[in-house]
Amino acid sequence: MRSDNIKEGIDRTPHRSLLYATGMTKSDMKKPFIGIASSFTDLIPGHVGIRDLERAAENGVYSNGGRPFVFGIPGICDGVAMGHRGMHYSLPSRELIADMIETIAEAHSLDGLILLTNCDKITPGMLMASLRLNIPAIVVTAGPMLSGHYHGNRLSFVRDTFEAVAKFRINEITEKELNDLEMCACPGQGSCQGLYTANTMACMTEVLGMSLPGAGTALAGSAIKKRIAFESGARVVDLIRNQILPRNIVTVDSFKNAIAVDMALGGSSNSVLHLLAIANEAGIKLDLRLFDEISKNTPQLTSLRPAGEYFLEDLDFAGGIPSLLYELKDFINTKSMNVSGKSIGEIISNVNYVNNEVIRKADNPYRKEGGIAVLFGNLAPNGAIIKSSGVTSSMMKFKGTAVVFDSEESAMENISKGKVKEGDIVVIRFEGPKGGPGMREMLAPTSQIVGMGLGEKVALITDGRFSGGTRGPCVGHVSPEAQEGGPIALVKNGDKIEIDIPNRKLSIDVSEAELIERKKQFTKKPKKIDYGYLSRYSEIVSSADEGAIVNRNIRK
Repeated sequence: MRSDNIKEGIDRTPHRSLLYATGMTKSDMKKPFIGIASSFTDLIPGHVGIRDLERAAENGVYSNGGRPFVFGIPGICDGVAMGHRGMHYSLPSRELIADMIETIAEAHSLDGLILLTNCDKITPGMLMASLRLNIPAIVVTAGPMLSGHYHGNRLSFVRDTFEAVAKFRINEITEKELNDLEMCACPGQGSCQGLYTANTMACMTEVLGMSLPGAGTALAGSAIKKRIAFESGARVVDLIRNQILPRNIVTVDSFKNAIAVDMALGGSSNSVLHLLAIANEAGIKLDLRLFDEISKNTPQLTSLRPAGEYFLEDLDFAGGIPSLLYELKDFINTKSMNVSGKSIGEIISNVNYVNNEVIRKADNPYRKEGGIAVLFGNLAPNGAIIKSSGVTSSMMKFKGTAVVFDSEESAMENISKGKVKEGDIVVIRFEGPKGGPGMREMLAPTSQIVGMGLGEKVALITDGRFSGGTRGPCVGHVSPEAQEGGPIALVKNGDKIEIDIPNRKLSIDVSEAELIERKKQFTKKPKKIDYGYLSRYSEIVSSADEGAIVNRNIRK
């Protein structure tokens, strides 16, 4: 066992002495040491219930002869961090999380890991760590929140609360209605109720094979979720005994399956960024064109919030990811394995119920193509991402006039003052991984546009990101980013821009000669944050089309 490095032999007498000081017994020294990386915090709803999962996972480990140790990992809620300085830290926290887990696991020679997570960047960060370390590991996502209810309508936090603010500002709802809604939108623990980034990544984790069947959609606080945590604790001991490693489970085909499910769900555009980064840690090179190829050949079988009307609880009650995989069996590799020891084919052989409205059959999809499209053109030579499932048919092709802002704050101020009108394309730049820094989500500007009734009349383009809650013609991850001198940095007010989703094009109606001339005048902007972690991060982070990664030296 790896843990023998700290507990076996005469030379390890001091090490054992320290371990005994924690209350360990001599019999514990013969057991595999399993770290439970817990992102519990009582600050955010997605993670407030993780303490219960810690106990369940510990009991599972004990039940199968292992010795668990809980250690803490930070958790950021993008909803709380949104719209202020905090959002600069969200994406960079993914790298910190991966590094922290690596640090603890290596410093203490842990034999295996249980990774307790839920919200947007924590799950991909933990997956990155598991594949980097390549020691036995299982992920347990804490699960989605139940829908809120207000005046007979179901609510999801991201879509309903952010858009309600804009509705209040144009006097469509009263302040009392706004206050009443904020008290109803989030009824308890769990991740946001729709197919936003946290739930998208929970589903991706299950499809990649790193969490037990059903884990991706099982509701927060439910008895099922606690049983999954217990079973994960017991199962990781078996993985250690049999030396079944993350890279044995997560293969190229696993990623292709995850991308297909992402497209069938119409998941968050952030999933592209995270899958690229996770694959990098596995030594697997993914390309944006692969995402687009799979999207073109995968039907969208669900219609979940924010663009649709169903919630994660509906998906779970319809059988969750196993039921979706059953309907996608002709589009995926069913031989891919899961930490349970079963293949996808074996898992879906037990599917006996599918709600054909929540999860449609492949021959009756919501859309013939997947929910995310990759655009290229002279405005995005290295690619850009749009959640096409959230775009109405009337906006699939859109030409408009550029209204340019060099920060989210500037855009918000001018949108609220009515400076953006029908037919405009809002360009928010210098918000990429380096320029932001941290590639902030532009949920507030998009929600304001939708809430003001301009959702089908105005488009938005950025080198930043979008929340999983974004809907409408919003193009993000434009690469290269503005801070690197990408074409988005050269756009001027009044330029004509074309978004053509069916033909996968994002272009500016400016000649190549003019763009070259503008490039000569370009200079990088000074760092927005020139101290601490974000200053270091901005110097080493890669482009969005590579996953906004900082670790390029992959462990063999």
